[in-house]
Amino acid sequence: MASNKKTPSTDGAGSVLSSMSSPSETDPPHSLGSSNPSAAALLSKAAAGQALSAAMPDNPKEAGQYGEAARAAAPAEGVHVASAEPLATASTAGETIPSPKVGEGAPALGDNAANASLDRARSDDSACMLTTNQGVPVGDNQNSLKAGLRGATLMEDFILREKITHFDHERITERVVHARGSAAHGYFECYKEQSKLTRATPFAKAGKRTPVFVRFSTVAGERGSTDTARDARGFAVKFYTDEGNWDLVGNNIPVFFIQDAMKFPDLVHAVKPEPHNGMPQAASAHDTFWDFASLSPEITHMLMWVMSDRAIPRSYRMMQGFGVHTFRLVNAKGQSVFCKFHWSPMAGTHSLVWDEAVKISGADSDFHRRDLWEAIECGEYPEYELSFQVFTEEQAEGFPFDVLDATKLVPEELVPLIPVGKIVLNRNPDNFFAETEQVAFCTAHIVPGIDFSNDPLLQGRIHSYVDTQITRLGGANFHEIPINSPLAPLHNNQRDGIHRQAINRGRVAYEPNSLAGGCPFQAGSKGFNSFPAPVDGDKVRGKPEKFAEHYAQGRLFWISQTAVEQDHIVHAFRFELSKVQTVAIRQRIVSMLRNVDEALAQRLADGLGLALPPAMPRASMLPMPSYPPSPELSLTFRPGKTGIHTLRVAILVGPGSDGAQVRSIYASLLADGAVPRLVGSQLGRVDTSGGAPLAVEISLEAGPSVLFDAVVIPDGQGGVQQLGGDANALDFLRLQYRHCKPMLAIGAGKGLPDKAGVPLTLPDGKPDPAIIVVPSGEVVKGVAAFNKALAAHRAFARETDPPRV
Repeated sequence: MASNKKTPSTDGAGSVLSSMSSPSETDPPHSLGSSNPSAAALLSKAAAGQALSAAMPDNPKEAGQYGEAARAAAPAEGVHVASAEPLATASTAGETIPSPKVGEGAPALGDNAANASLDRARSDDSACMLTTNQGVPVGDNQNSLKAGLRGATLMEDFILREKITHFDHERITERVVHARGSAAHGYFECYKEQSKLTRATPFAKAGKRTPVFVRFSTVAGERGSTDTARDARGFAVKFYTDEGNWDLVGNNIPVFFIQDAMKFPDLVHAVKPEPHNGMPQAASAHDTFWDFASLSPEITHMLMWVMSDRAIPRSYRMMQGFGVHTFRLVNAKGQSVFCKFHWSPMAGTHSLVWDEAVKISGADSDFHRRDLWEAIECGEYPEYELSFQVFTEEQAEGFPFDVLDATKLVPEELVPLIPVGKIVLNRNPDNFFAETEQVAFCTAHIVPGIDFSNDPLLQGRIHSYVDTQITRLGGANFHEIPINSPLAPLHNNQRDGIHRQAINRGRVAYEPNSLAGGCPFQAGSKGFNSFPAPVDGDKVRGKPEKFAEHYAQGRLFWISQTAVEQDHIVHAFRFELSKVQTVAIRQRIVSMLRNVDEALAQRLADGLGLALPPAMPRASMLPMPSYPPSPELSLTFRPGKTGIHTLRVAILVGPGSDGAQVRSIYASLLADGAVPRLVGSQLGRVDTSGGAPLAVEISLEAGPSVLFDAVVIPDGQGGVQQLGGDANALDFLRLQYRHCKPMLAIGAGKGLPDKAGVPLTLPDGKPDPAIIVVPSGEVVKGVAAFNKALAAHRAFARETDPPRV
């Protein structure tokens, strides 16, 4: 007998169970003829997918992409619809089936788990057994598998093969430039809302904090080269903003060597080790660099900076940073101004001296890396203030230089700085390779509110940095490496490629679409939209006329330096060019510098034993702009706000030193933020003339003078007598003196500098303000004077050429 019960329709069920074609009728079947829960899910998926697609009969925004409509209107948000059924956009009807591998079967819709914090990628092996990369426990990690104890190693030893193979491939291609780097995590904190200037979210409100990762680096040297080479330094900041990653990829010098990216390969080829013999490493003191420089007058301004003390900073914590190029700031109304970015260290701007930098390379080639690491580990977090230098296009037209020329700066007297926030570096990386080495900075990475100018060097960098990372990090998916992934949501139709990590749900990887409800859809005016700068002119290879003036800002830098800084510039040029073998190259550099300053050129010619050559012909016959001195260009303009914090003080001790006095000074220095160390002839305990024995922390052999910012010689005739017989101790004091560092000698301690031949007065006979000699009863007074001298870092008034000691 026939049943009156209505049977659910199965019309079209076969098409749902299949994966190609479907009937023309849009009503889906009610059943797939099975009670299988997977079949029910598949039916729901198919029905919801059909409905989602049908909700978008056309693309109503298509017409807005063409003609005057596109020119006049702001970009529209992309067309999109939503579905109440999560399976509508799923890759598979079974995605909710859980397992230990795929998860709990509850995908977070509209989310990309790869955008979470780095906790998702951190790994720890505590209390864990050793395994292979496939998770197989390793029974013996000491011996390879052999055919008998003295037999051949067997190919079947997959554990050995995996271990050796991975080891053989552990290194990745190093960066062509900026290979030698150090980095830290931290945050940027906004001082005040800057919405009138930019819609970029780091500047959205006072107190807003944006995570950052900052990498400092040398430029020319290879990954294993020394930290203290004379070189520009990279200062790259990755902001993990609410609207994606912004990379402000700058240097510690506000200008660059060249004006156009076309010349970048030539510059780098010239400064790298010469190809026929691979020398010199991490140095510009050779013929090919100076040959290129002498035939490229646009480099003159940068040479003045690189030959100054800016190129040998005391610490990464004590150098400025600059965005170098002119960028645009764009606000929510689409209004734009030009901007240059400046970072100023709270610890002030301080440098090494050249003789010291050379010796540090031998004593500790990781000097800057170690300094940054130790400061953060002990809670002395480096801080840098970010300032905008903002000007309009109309103002830029009136400048005597072109703001699109990367060899020029905008003097602060012309456009003052606007402090907008600071970065605080408060955490060292967990793993150098995974973070510092794999981090990828690209000038192309900007966010809404920041835009490019037409600077031809910047335009080339926009391509070059991304292109380099693709090769260095193994493909186009380098953004999925944890340190590079944004915290902002990441959703697009990019798929596949080597090392792809994301497992995208759904069948759709294109736009526009209806099968995924139009998602992901374009953001329209909410997203990044390039500023509509007018374009005018013919296609041409050349430079604007203002680009032809190469010397006026080099002269500005020179006249803005103190006499001591000018001396150091002359010495640096002399050192570099003395190593050049080709005399004609030396002559060309001197002729170039005559256009900067006659006295500079004459002093250099004298130092090289050359007759002063004629001035190099200028590319522009327009009158050379004249600038007044700019004190901001001198390192001495920014002494810093942190006093003696993190500065390293050696306290020389030997048998018979006054132990109680040493401990008192040690505690006082610690309390004031310095890092004292007891330095002696060798490690071990030394008896004292008062108090308990002292334990030497580092020997004179392992801790030479150049690793310290100052020295204390305590009272105690026995200690002075022992150290006076140690040439290392006498050399320590001579170099402290030669490098203009503060000294404190107490009571009998004065005998040690006397024996080392260290004068207590300046060359002009006046007292040396950084050599403090006090009797034992005036230790407190002496330490106070010493701390004042230490906060100033150096007493350059004692410097002579050649050195007296």
